[in-house]
Amino acid sequence: MTRQRRIIYDALMAKRDHPTADEVFSRVKKTMPTISLATVYNSLEKLVECGLVRQVNRDRESTRFCPNLKEHGHFYCRECGSVHDIDLPSTRPSGLGLSLPPGFKVDHLDLNLLGTCPECGAKQQP
Repeated sequence: MTRQRRIIYDALMAKRDHPTADEVFSRVKKTMPTISLATVYNSLEKLVECGLVRQVNRDRESTRFCPNLKEHGHFYCRECGSVHDIDLPSTRPSGLGLSLPPGFKVDHLDLNLLGTCPECGAKQQP
């Protein structure tokens, strides 16, 4: 692991809020002012490739990065754009109450929920 990758990985671990590459760049720039955005992108790609970080994608939004390697889902707040990890009771479709057609086999589960986080919900209350 290079020094740049370590600093980027540490930034992801320090604040587990699913940042975009640009947000990671802003955080890391404080510690390493000479780092380039290209280095951040390349390092994030390598961290994903090595299995230390996961990419999180939703629709056409910017890719976000998640250091939580445990199987889990994501909750997206439509108001503030925050992303939160959601623990799953099971990683098997049957454990989630889903029934697949005969012969279908799941090799990857990606559960995304969209709604309003508690902070944004409180702002909407009169």
